[in-house]
Amino acid sequence: MSIQIKEAEIIDEFDLFEDALDKYELIIEMGKQMPVLADMYRTDELLVKGCQSQVWLRAYKTDDTIFYQADSNTIITKGIIALLVKILSGETAADILAYNMHVIDAIQLKEHLTSQRSNGLASMVQKMKFYAEVL
Repeated sequence: MSIQIKEAEIIDEFDLFEDALDKYELIIEMGKQMPVLADMYRTDELLVKGCQSQVWLRAYKTDDTIFYQADSNTIITKGIIALLVKILSGETAADILAYNMHVIDAIQLKEHLTSQRSNGLASMVQKMKFYAEVL
């Protein structure tokens, strides 16, 4: 499934809700559904710098495809990284690097985040793209 199809599905899901609290609930639910990251990957090296919460992000490559695994110590942040993982995991480095993260604006995610969480979101995206460059 392409990034654009995954993005469209997420946008459609968020469009079902007008209330910001309902959108937060959806993000929280995404975080709850994401598998817990194994303790062996909860290292300082895999911490995303710039996040208010602790976010661990692991990336690995199989053939030409990059996969991400992540976790956080807070449920909303875990939901945000789960959303990013859902879109970018299983894609090629070229597609990840070319992707403009339109979904963030389309679901009005930044509008409902504190400035610290918005900075953390930017740091998560930056780290995911970094992994796409170096793997």
